[in-house]
Amino acid sequence: MKIVVLAGGIGGARFLRGLKAAAPDAEVTVIGNTGDDIHLFGLKVCPDLDTVMYTLGGGINEEQGWGRADEAFKVKEELAAYGVEPTWFGLGDRDFATHIVRTQMLDAGYPLSQVTEALCDRWQPGVRLIPMTDDRVETHVVIDDERGKRAIHFQEWWVKMRASSPALAITPVGADEAKPAPGVLKAIEEADFVLLPPSNPVVSIGTILSIPGIRDALKAKTVVGVSPIIGGAPVRGMADACLSAIGVETSAAAVAGFYGPALLSGWLVATEDGPHFTSPGLEDIAVRARPLLMSDPEATRALAAAAVDLAVELSGESA
Repeated sequence: MKIVVLAGGIGGARFLRGLKAAAPDAEVTVIGNTGDDIHLFGLKVCPDLDTVMYTLGGGINEEQGWGRADEAFKVKEELAAYGVEPTWFGLGDRDFATHIVRTQMLDAGYPLSQVTEALCDRWQPGVRLIPMTDDRVETHVVIDDERGKRAIHFQEWWVKMRASSPALAITPVGADEAKPAPGVLKAIEEADFVLLPPSNPVVSIGTILSIPGIRDALKAKTVVGVSPIIGGAPVRGMADACLSAIGVETSAAAVAGFYGPALLSGWLVATEDGPHFTSPGLEDIAVRARPLLMSDPEATRALAAAAVDLAVELSGESA
C-alpha cells in the first residue's frame, strides 16, 4: 500500500509510529506541517518536522514527546547569561546541532525538502518525510491583552503564554503564495488513501491544507481522519483554544465539519462520542467509534490499524 499522512507534532508522530507497526510493508509518505517554524538565534527551527524525525528515528524524549532524549541545556543557559532572548523557548544542545545543520544547508541554497531528506538520512525514520512547502510560512496569532491588539508568532502564544490570551485570529502568514514542496502532490496522487492523525486541526492539519493545491488534490482521494477531541476536550495540548479562535466548537462532529465532507471520507471518533455524534450535512462521512487514546504502543498500533482498515474499506483497496 501507498499511504500519505498529514502530520503535525506529537500526536502525528506517535500515530505514525503506530502506523509503522500496523502496516510494516506500506510505503508511507508524511507531509509535515511547517507553519510552526520559527527563526531563533539565527537558526531555522522546524518543530513538527523534527518531532516526526526524532520519534520515528528513536531519538525523541519520550516523556515530553518533543526534543531529544538525554538532552542538556548548557547552550541555553549561556545564552540566558548573556541576556539573549528569547529565554522561553528551550532548545537543547543536541537539538541545536540539527538546527545548525539545517540552517547551513538552507544558507547554501538547498530547499527545505532536500535539507529534510538529508537530515532523515541520519535518523532513518522509515517513512518519506516531506515539508508541506519549501516556502516560508509562519503562523501568527492576533491577541488583545494589556499591551493592546497585536500579532505575535504562534510559538510565543503557544509556548510562552500557554494560549492564556484568547486568539482573535490565527493566520499562516505566507501560505497564500506558497507552493507545495516537490513530491507532495505526486505522493497524494499515487496514494491508495490519505490519513489525518489526531493532530491539531487548526495549526497543524489546517495549515497544511492552506497551501494552495493540497486540499484540492485530497478531494480526489479516500481520506480518513482521527478525531483529536474526546468527550469535548483535546486529547493533548490546547486545540480548544485554536478552535475557539476560528469559531469552531470543541467536539468531534465540529472538527469533522471543519474539514468538510468534500475532504473527509471516514472519521474515527472516541467510543463515548459515538452515540452523541450529530452530523447534519456530514451524512456522507463514514463514522466509526472506538478507543482513541494512544496510551501505549499496542493501543497506538490498534488505532492506526483501525484507520487503515476503514480507509481500505472505503477505497476498495486490498490490504
